[in-house]
Amino acid sequence: MNALKVSDIDSKRMLIRIEQGKGRKDRNAMLSPVLLELLREWWKSCRSRGWLFPGGRDPVQPMTTRQLTRACHMAAQTAEITKRVTPHTLRHSFATHLLEHGVDIRVIQVLLGHAKLDTTALYTRVATNTIREVVSPLDHLLKTIKASEPPKPPA
Repeated sequence: MNALKVSDIDSKRMLIRIEQGKGRKDRNAMLSPVLLELLREWWKSCRSRGWLFPGGRDPVQPMTTRQLTRACHMAAQTAEITKRVTPHTLRHSFATHLLEHGVDIRVIQVLLGHAKLDTTALYTRVATNTIREVVSPLDHLLKTIKASEPPKPPA
């Protein structure tokens, strides 16, 4: 993600093309309208030669993985997040938030670029609230039975 080129942003299709990402796989990621505006503002301010996030010492090269990790740590510190945060943490959080908002796990699998669903399941840390909101099949059955019973006459 640190070696994104300006040409990797497809604003017409609202996609980000990631070449040789995690696992050396190419994939498309969704591009939110909010992120598109932030990236446009960022690019206008830095005006690099091709790289969306140019290297600090050598702007001709992309940002290094180490620079990305440092930026992530600084952002966490600024946000007063005390837990350890890495770019990989963001990947876990992305998957978890999608799952908590009802996105099908197979869609998350494609977005993360996983070949096996088992791998995606490891990435998605399901929050306790999400587990609590799941309705048991037994409860669904009881609701169906009660709904099909004729109403009782008033006493």
